[in-house]
Amino acid sequence: MAAGGTNDGETTSDDSIKSDSAKSAGSQAAKASRKEKVLPPAAKKKLSTRAASADRPADTTGRYTAPVPAAKKGPSPRWVPVLMFALWGIGLLMIIGNYMGVLPGSGDAGNGWYLVGGLGAILGGIITATQYR
Repeated sequence: MAAGGTNDGETTSDDSIKSDSAKSAGSQAAKASRKEKVLPPAAKKKLSTRAASADRPADTTGRYTAPVPAAKKGPSPRWVPVLMFALWGIGLLMIIGNYMGVLPGSGDAGNGWYLVGGLGAILGGIITATQYR
């Protein structure tokens, strides 16, 4: 050792311990920086849901939850098919009656409202048919 207690290239055990601890601290900092990556919001959301899944019972995995079956509706009331066929029949009779000229105001100068009404009745029957179970 030189005067003043300085070290001239010689390493002591204290210096080697300090350098070893500095190396291990540096490697720990490198590992910590690898662990603390910057994550996009979607990945953060996944991590938070994984943490929340620890509160769930063990039998659920958190990947898929089967839908709860809805209450089954019974068959349609009797009036639904009756209304459906009645609207189809009325619409058909209105259109045929307009072309045959038997409806009032449907002569040669008819304005076509019976056709619109007949098509509307048929459309109403079709819409009613979609509600039939």
